[in-house]
Amino acid sequence: MTVTEPARVGTPMTGAEIIANARALAPILRKRSAEIEKNRRLPADVVQMLRDAGVFRMGFSRAWGGPEMTSMEQTEVIEALSYGDPSVGWCVKLGSDIGLHANFLDQDEARRMFPSIDMHTAGVLLPAGRADRVPGGYRLSGRWAFGSGSTHVDWVASGAFVYENGEPYASPDGSNPHESRLFMVPREQIQSIDNWHTIGLCGSGSCDYTITDVFVPENHSLTFDNPKVPNGPLVQPDVIQRSMPGIPLGAARAALDHVREVARTRVDRMSGTPWRDLEKVQITLAECEADYVTARAGVYQAMQRQWDVTADGVGTLDDLTPDERIAPALTCWQAFRMARSVLQRLCDLFGTATIYSDDQLGRWLRDVMTMGQHLTAKDRATQTAGAYVLGGRPSVRFMLGIVDKPK
Repeated sequence: MTVTEPARVGTPMTGAEIIANARALAPILRKRSAEIEKNRRLPADVVQMLRDAGVFRMGFSRAWGGPEMTSMEQTEVIEALSYGDPSVGWCVKLGSDIGLHANFLDQDEARRMFPSIDMHTAGVLLPAGRADRVPGGYRLSGRWAFGSGSTHVDWVASGAFVYENGEPYASPDGSNPHESRLFMVPREQIQSIDNWHTIGLCGSGSCDYTITDVFVPENHSLTFDNPKVPNGPLVQPDVIQRSMPGIPLGAARAALDHVREVARTRVDRMSGTPWRDLEKVQITLAECEADYVTARAGVYQAMQRQWDVTADGVGTLDDLTPDERIAPALTCWQAFRMARSVLQRLCDLFGTATIYSDDQLGRWLRDVMTMGQHLTAKDRATQTAGAYVLGGRPSVRFMLGIVDKPK
């Protein structure tokens, strides 16, 4: 299958076909990266290309007619798209979560909500809104920052704290003194705020959005400790975090390949020496490659172990050793840090050429600097992992798939 003949929406696809489609799209996305950056959101025809390529369906199970791709395969798709343009990879990572969300929703209602497995979602997991319990559901209001892709999706998933009669709502089983949930709202019921003016990931359209007193039925909300399908590797509480490192890995690989290509023919203007013979170039590129290879191997090794433990439908994340439990979060953190370090060193190698807005290396640097501010790339990720192995209190427990147990 070629990019000039994309798969038709609705055509069943295997994981291998979707990965191949994503890789075939990468050069097209690369050619349009300046346009995507300037547009500050994904162009409508790019969204359609992605939909046709099947990338939004990759989290849907076979019971839905989906490919039920492994977490490793999903990450490969995000890598491939980010290799073309990181903003696209970022939006698809979030957009393809819809199939994973479906596993935590009432199945009959979810099928009414998602009549096509090529629909996609956006949203913010952290509870930034307020949901007041009313008969049959909730009244949801709030403002959420970083609604990546929320201008072009079908559904928006937003985290909010739950209240009842004006007071914080405690989970009936006693597991949580102030419950928070994720609420699914059709895109038409949100109001986007055009404030996404950033140095990087410009094309992700990660603008703020508001929801004002919207009724959300009870069965349009979910928590990741209560799956509605049999146990398996794609119904674990951390599932929507897993493919995130594909974005920095794809961006770093793209930059490294670009530098390799340029360095083979470039000549140093001062000395007349070919770049391929300059020790500084050789060492910098080799060190960056070492960091990339190590980071990527760590991501997939940690993910594979997690998958193996849960693949039998019996095992859960609690069956991992403490070191295995923290490995996905730490290797994700490391992938973001690696990408930023690699791009900084490559841009230093190329010097002033990278300061111009149309320079591709400079664009990748801006992108990885911006994505490096995400929660999974910050100190809270390492604090969470360190606290867990020491028996302390992790600050962001969802990174480790930790859920409250009934008291």
